Amino acid sequence: MDKAMKSDDMVRIQYASKQARIANYWKKWIGENLGIEKSNAIAKRKVFEAKFSNLLEEKGLISKYETLLPHFEKLYTKYEENTVKRSNFMEVFLRNNELLQITFRFYQLELVYNNNIASFDDAKSNILSRLSKIYKNYNIAVDKGIYKAIMPLYTTSIDASIYEKTFLSNAEETRSLLEKSPEVIIKKINKDAAYQYAKPFIKEFFDTINPSYQDFISQKNGLQKTYMKALMEVMPDERYFPDANGTLRVTYGKVKGYQPKDAVYYQPVSYLDGVMEKYIPNDYEFDVPQKLQDLYQAKDYGNYADANGKLPVCFLGTNHTTGGNSGSPALDANGNLIGLNFDRVWEGTMSDMNYDPEICRNIMVDIRYVLFIIDKYAGATHLIDEMKLVHPKTK
Repeated sequence: MDKAMKSDDMVRIQYASKQARIANYWKKWIGENLGIEKSNAIAKRKVFEAKFSNLLEEKGLISKYETLLPHFEKLYTKYEENTVKRSNFMEVFLRNNELLQITFRFYQLELVYNNNIASFDDAKSNILSRLSKIYKNYNIAVDKGIYKAIMPLYTTSIDASIYEKTFLSNAEETRSLLEKSPEVIIKKINKDAAYQYAKPFIKEFFDTINPSYQDFISQKNGLQKTYMKALMEVMPDERYFPDANGTLRVTYGKVKGYQPKDAVYYQPVSYLDGVMEKYIPNDYEFDVPQKLQDLYQAKDYGNYADANGKLPVCFLGTNHTTGGNSGSPALDANGNLIGLNFDRVWEGTMSDMNYDPEICRNIMVDIRYVLFIIDKYAGATHLIDEMKLVHPKTK
């Protein structure tokens, strides 16, 4: 995808968002592993579980909970292969390859046809909506290259010729088919080469892989409730936090740098100087507009410079954030908006599993940089006039 984007501006426009999303998750998972290793999370968890087991004996609760941790171990071992297979299916069929995404949606439509024909029109409207998003920025050559790269992660049965034999890569032909009767749609889709190729894999997902995974989740969640109950009985003085999923939440912390590795320290604030240091002319990721270069050279930062005369861009905090927090406002102790959260540091992406206060940091864009871009770069002073800017910050 990246190679095609660099050689063709149209492809770059079509795939920039997709490539960035994939790259972001790829980096996130690398960071999770790095963070787990650096924080010694697994060894610490083993020590904690040993302490839990010892306390069970001390408090006479062995008979009640002694099978709990072994049960977890057996459960994860039993379902690991299936869970990995499900994860790979999701990566290939639902996240990265668009032709296979299309076949997946048509399989869902066929399920509705076979089991609940009354809902067929609603299901067809749903697939049309999804297909519009795919076809809007679809390049068959790029998608074929992605297929060749990632399908071996799931199966040894590779057949790239489906791209030459299918009509599903043609937006107009596919939309035209969906205007036909349910019987015609299902009959024709089952004659399509790409659908014939993908259908056995998708059927296995619905019939075996996903039901097995849901069974695993159900059992694990039940065990987790028992484990939490046991922890509260065995360690009543520990601090326990409720599951806040689906609720409005506030996290707090301090502006603070961190040390990701020996002899390396990251300062808590970055400046426009760093943007210029990364500048690569005509590079689609690191090019810098001439006007921003001119403002930097003239040090024309308006009222938005830091006390050291530099223009702040981002800052780090010890706040515990997670996926979905991007765009959250960052407020200081007096309630002033000072930034917008948008990321976590690489080594701290494992904070969902193991929050380590030494390396877990969230990243926020400094509101002064936002105001600078609006005011000095974009010249949108009418927006600035609508805001109450506090210089210096007060209650």
